[in-house]
Amino acid sequence: MFSGAQISLYPMSDDFVAIILGAIKALEPYRANFRIETDDISTLLVGPPEQLFPAMRDLFVAAAASGKHCVLSATVSRGCPGEPDDPICTPISASIADSPLEERIRQARESVDGAALSGQAVAAQFSLYPLGAGHHMDEIYGCIDFLKSSGVFDRSKNFCTKLRGDAGPVFATLSEAFLRFGAPQGHVALDMTVSANSPSAV
Repeated sequence: MFSGAQISLYPMSDDFVAIILGAIKALEPYRANFRIETDDISTLLVGPPEQLFPAMRDLFVAAAASGKHCVLSATVSRGCPGEPDDPICTPISASIADSPLEERIRQARESVDGAALSGQAVAAQFSLYPLGAGHHMDEIYGCIDFLKSSGVFDRSKNFCTKLRGDAGPVFATLSEAFLRFGAPQGHVALDMTVSANSPSAV
């Protein structure tokens, strides 16, 4: 299954080049399992779906450690029918995606409960899009039930959900939303923005 993310990192600093280049070093442990391509707008990460959010977390935490206001914007996708399969991509395991909805909600909560803390506070907002035929609203409502009990739920907003907390549980929550909701072999997209060190946090 093709899976990947287009990500853009925005440090609000005159020293943005050094912050970005320093943060990219956090992707080194993932390079063996990813195809990484960068242009003047974004960086493409293609690889196993379970590793996408840990890689983005480490990249963002490294940038945010500068103390400067940093924003990460990403579009994440799995199972896109318009993309070729890639040898480095792997399907989502049956244990993650094939269980009944209530069981997936419970498993997602347990996974977030076990997420390691990073020491970096973040806020995030995201929208989940389970695409294709089927009962996609059931999946969305199930995801919302999970989010409200995730421990990092902040509030519902127009067109998206806001999360707030340590980067570890927040990125784990985003990952669980992406991996456990929507058809296992279907096309699922997630749009997200993550912010740290904002001078106007509310």
